[in-house]
Amino acid sequence: MIELKSYRDLTVWQKSMGLVVICYQLTSQFPKTEIYGLSSQIQRAAVSIPANIAEGKGRNHLGDYIRHLSMANGSLKELETHLMIVGRLGYLNLSSG
Repeated sequence: MIELKSYRDLTVWQKSMGLVVICYQLTSQFPKTEIYGLSSQIQRAAVSIPANIAEGKGRNHLGDYIRHLSMANGSLKELETHLMIVGRLGYLNLSSG
């Protein structure tokens, strides 16, 4: 079994950090009129995921950790909803050809 010394050792934290980078790359393609709208909301929700995982891991009580994981999960659902809206608005061309 692998000993976790830091939140940085958590696979979920590592993957969520990658998700933040992807979200910033995607929002850079949005219309400039969305800079304070969907772009900001997507970036905020994405950043909140690894931030809450890290904060929760840094707490001294299991209940606090679980509560922060729940908040991270809520931010993930918020991000998913924002990305669905982006798809409906046609802001991204995701075809590879």
